Amino acid sequence: MKILNRYIFRQFAKAFLFSSLVFVCLFILINMVERLDEFMDNGLGFSEIAYYYLLLIPSILLVTSPISTLLSSILVSGKLSLSGELPAIRSAGVSMRQLLKPFFTGGLLILMINLLNALWVAPAAFTGTHSFEQHHFNKNSAQRKENHNIHLLEHGNRIVSIGTFDPERSTLNTVTIEQFNGAHLISRTDADSMRYNPVKKVWIMQNVSSRLFPENHENFRFEPSTTIQLAMSPQSLEELNLQPDEMNIIRHYHFLSEKQKAGFSGLERSMVKFHNKIALPFASLIIILIGVPLSAKKKRGGLASEIAITLFAGFLYLGLQKTIAIAGYQGLISPMLAAWLPNILFLGIGYVIYKTAVD
Repeated sequence: MKILNRYIFRQFAKAFLFSSLVFVCLFILINMVERLDEFMDNGLGFSEIAYYYLLLIPSILLVTSPISTLLSSILVSGKLSLSGELPAIRSAGVSMRQLLKPFFTGGLLILMINLLNALWVAPAAFTGTHSFEQHHFNKNSAQRKENHNIHLLEHGNRIVSIGTFDPERSTLNTVTIEQFNGAHLISRTDADSMRYNPVKKVWIMQNVSSRLFPENHENFRFEPSTTIQLAMSPQSLEELNLQPDEMNIIRHYHFLSEKQKAGFSGLERSMVKFHNKIALPFASLIIILIGVPLSAKKKRGGLASEIAITLFAGFLYLGLQKTIAIAGYQGLISPMLAAWLPNILFLGIGYVIYKTAVD
């Protein structure tokens, strides 16, 4: 069995590397045709274009890996079936579970590489791609949000309204902090500006007007300066413009924790992308359950029909993933479920196909 496993594993690895190379070249070629005018208009040389597409490779591999894995498993097991090797292997007492071992070994290796790519490499490459596009394609103004009219919900039923935020100086202008007890407003504090003290981790308020509202009365007080401690920090405010795809898994986790703690709303998209960074690499392993049993039997059309089935199933998975992710972005389903549901559905389909092949 060890010799057979090594043989199948080598064939699977070769097919996967070739499929991945083909998909990467295909995606780059399509993107290059679309962007050729932009490259020429901005006077980019060969080295700059090559650097740009080098940065795109990690994200391309991450997206196409499930299709490459499915195609490789179908090609290898289909070739064994068409050549008569697979019936001979099965007649020798090799079960479908044993046949799947070398494929799952390859799938686990792909899973580990994809996890490293999704959690660390792809976010770093996306940051480089984003910076490249901002610098050469003038996309900075179109993709960044304005740092004004920010409203946050702090702990203790406090609402913080910020007129403008200057990230370079870590200062806020025209700040209002309202304290509520249920629906009743108990205090309001207005400041011309606030500056963050990183040593004490407090905000220093300038020209502060405070109003207290005890039992239908109003007490007014003015102070030139005072300090206040808030959950928000200049870093959390500055990360309002940061895209989820630019953050590695640790930074993304801290990003979500800080935003939820500071009362930021509209985090569903970022949460779906966080869970998707972990869920997507597992697709390459799950999809082997579909590829190997599906091509274990001879069928009309040969490898051509199997390749067509592969492309249909692969792009169906990608389409399903995008569709369910949109439902997660809109809050219709939980972010974790939105990320993992395509894997769960394909795992169920793969199990049914596997049981059919075994029976």
